[in-house]
Amino acid sequence: MTVIAFIIGVVLLVVGLAVSIALHEVGHLVPAKKFGVRVGQYMIGFGPTLWSRRFGETEYGFKAIPLGGYISMAGMYPPSPGAEGRAGGGFFATMVQDARAANDETLVATGERRAFYELPVYQRVIVMLGGPVMNLLLAFVLFAIVFSGIGVQTATTTVAAVNECVLPAGTTQTTCDAGDPASPAAEGGILPGDVLVSVDGADVATFADASAIIQAAPGRTLEIVVERDGETVPLRVTPMLAEREVEGAGGEVTTAEVGFVGMTASVEFVRQPIWAGPASAVDQTGQVMGIIWQLPVKVYQTAVDLFTGQDRDPNGPLSVVGAGRLAGEVAAIDAPILNRVSALLGLLGSLNIALFVFNLVPLLPLDGGHVVVALWDGLKRAWAKLFRRPPPKPVDATKLVPVTFVVVIGLIVMGGILILADVFNPVVLFG
Repeated sequence: MTVIAFIIGVVLLVVGLAVSIALHEVGHLVPAKKFGVRVGQYMIGFGPTLWSRRFGETEYGFKAIPLGGYISMAGMYPPSPGAEGRAGGGFFATMVQDARAANDETLVATGERRAFYELPVYQRVIVMLGGPVMNLLLAFVLFAIVFSGIGVQTATTTVAAVNECVLPAGTTQTTCDAGDPASPAAEGGILPGDVLVSVDGADVATFADASAIIQAAPGRTLEIVVERDGETVPLRVTPMLAEREVEGAGGEVTTAEVGFVGMTASVEFVRQPIWAGPASAVDQTGQVMGIIWQLPVKVYQTAVDLFTGQDRDPNGPLSVVGAGRLAGEVAAIDAPILNRVSALLGLLGSLNIALFVFNLVPLLPLDGGHVVVALWDGLKRAWAKLFRRPPPKPVDATKLVPVTFVVVIGLIVMGGILILADVFNPVVLFG
């Protein structure tokens, strides 16, 4: 059953990623068609075509490798210059000429002025940002489902269990011996199912509120009011001084001597306000931006960890193989189905945030690179207009094909390193 659950998790991740990519391309497709650009193809995946069908002037289809997608727009670049503007021989010069030739074919196919490069700058920016923004919106939806539809697991004021005795911190002992002291909660008469109403005269809305008061009052008798079977019951409990793990403001866990009574809270899914999910997505976007800008360094460290056998940074970059592996582990863990669904949706939301941030990197062939080209074109036109000069020629981004080639090679190398690391030195989150 565990193996089947693992496979189901991987399949769900692949399907979710394919849907994310499809919506990304829709984000480009809709504004491109709205602004009159001829779109020849809308494809999900790469490699051989598995299925396609033409509707109007656009061919829609699926390809064999569902790890990407694209739309083919006419005239991504301006027409090739005349013979006098052509590059000479050499590998990169040939690449430039090939890119120009392929671009010219799309211009000839239109038969009319419906090329991408002819759009106003703001429309080109909208078309190129449409894909990443679609991923961000999808992340908002997924996190809203997690936070507001399912809820966040929260320790409530309902007592789930009361310890019979007090066991030393860090012990492997699981049962009480005759000489072990009774827990203050058991001595004070607290029972499983009691709902904490107030502690030391202060109303408590969460178990954390009650814990904070108890931990700060070792050796001092506290008045505790609980609700039991619809009635309020006053109790008196004296926390004992004990070593327990406590979580600091920064999330770090340390051992400290605090007041302890020996009871645990019932954990339930508590639905958050509708804005909590998008707010969490925005916070995570900032964190991913920090990782993306350090990506070469992070990948290098991942390679070092791979060859030295060191544990990887759980917050470091992953390949699609690593993400699929995590999805399988999440689906296979021994936990209620709602917990696993929530974790899978959160993972897919995080992947969409990564797609959003990654595609904004201002390098071709990424969407951010096309945005930079459009903005540079607009800046040149604005400069010429300001000084009453003739309008400049459109920016010929095919000249950047060598840079694009280097970027693609770099991405392939980094992707290969991450895949190897995810296979032979994976991130371990569940023991």
